[in-house]
Amino acid sequence: MRCPKCHHTSSKVIDSRPSEETDTIRRRRECLSCGYRFNTYERIEKLPLLVIKRDNVREEFNRDKLLRGIIRSAEKRPIQLEAMNKLVDSIEEKIRESGKQEIPSEVIGEMVMERLFELDEVAYIRFASVYREFQSREMFMKELETMVDKYRAESDSNSKGDLS
Repeated sequence: MRCPKCHHTSSKVIDSRPSEETDTIRRRRECLSCGYRFNTYERIEKLPLLVIKRDNVREEFNRDKLLRGIIRSAEKRPIQLEAMNKLVDSIEEKIRESGKQEIPSEVIGEMVMERLFELDEVAYIRFASVYREFQSREMFMKELETMVDKYRAESDSNSKGDLS
């Protein structure tokens, strides 16, 4: 690390502290040439994620855009903003863990719907109605039936363990 005072290239780390709010490490350094002390910050370089839209256009992954869509689907529902943020965090983390730099919007949409289904059925249906672009009442009813079937299957598997 180059000293900001004398521009010498050798320094030693005196103290390192991780930041709790971000993925950053603050390092206190001392120049081995002039003794000047200065701070540096180290953070993980996150490569940009690209979303492949339905029309094959690529755009950078936008966490805020995803959150806004979830907030819209959860409007007037008893879902805390913190839960919605965690949902977006889990999706972004899953995408980054995949190691892929490009991901189809369909994959992201399915991940959102899977998590919203567990969080709130009404928010799930609202999101699905926009995401799946229902063209008819029949398509909408089919999605509702699928959701009810999933719910019944989960209820049946949970009740089999009851001894009451």
